[in-house]
Amino acid sequence: MSCRIAGTWNSPHLIERAPLIMQDILSYEFMRNAIIAGIMASIVCGLVGPFIVTKRMVFISGGLSHAAFGGLGIAYWLGIKPLYGAVAFVLLNALIIAEMGNDRLHRNDLIIGILWAIGVALGIIFIYLTPGYAPDLMSFLFGNVLIVSSPDLINTSVLVLIVTIAVFIFFRGFVLIAFDEDYARAKQLPVKALNRGLLVLVAISIVTLIQVVGIILVLALLTIPVAIASEVSMNFKGIMFLSVLLGILICVVGLFLSYYSELPSGALIVLVGGVMLSLTKLIKGLFI
Repeated sequence: MSCRIAGTWNSPHLIERAPLIMQDILSYEFMRNAIIAGIMASIVCGLVGPFIVTKRMVFISGGLSHAAFGGLGIAYWLGIKPLYGAVAFVLLNALIIAEMGNDRLHRNDLIIGILWAIGVALGIIFIYLTPGYAPDLMSFLFGNVLIVSSPDLINTSVLVLIVTIAVFIFFRGFVLIAFDEDYARAKQLPVKALNRGLLVLVAISIVTLIQVVGIILVLALLTIPVAIASEVSMNFKGIMFLSVLLGILICVVGLFLSYYSELPSGALIVLVGGVMLSLTKLIKGLFI
């Protein structure tokens, strides 16, 4: 691959050869699957991310994603499919957090940190207690977008459908509780139920996507595209739409660079997002 890298990047006609380069990339099934997975993950994160950022739930998302480790370890110990344990454990943690209430939650992020630590600790303990081969749950938890399988794509497509329908149906309620819960109560909306529903939606999204793209990339796709979109739009629907498009762009560019540089895909995707955010802020600072 190194010869191809040199020949490609040193060519003065790189733009002209772009269609051939894309054809080369798409000729491999693992790259096609990775791009599709990145697109679907971007859709989910672009739809859910604006609510997470607006409600300042980023730390909650990190806590839930790491708490999944406990469910994975318990599932392996019981001899059942790891996904089932992760879903059950994350949903349980999401409901515990939801019962804390929004005001208490913002004052007691210590509880989220504790749930985070306990989840990881339980995962390690139950992996140790599992007889025979100890699976590498770290690789399962952090994922690898380049080894996405067809069943993974099917699961992710179902998630995309669920998230899209839920956001479409409850959009107004989610927006109101994200910006002002008191106003939502004044409008006689079921604030507690909406908070629970949003947390459950976030939990399902995280636990499904971490198998495909990993924790780091999930958190990056939930936050970086939203941060960039917020720099160029003040409209919530506009931010959501731009977040989806920017997530897709970040994933495709990152995978493209990973393919030709042989560097880790997840890390490059996150760095591409970081560079895009920095450039956006710089340009905005210079011209606005």
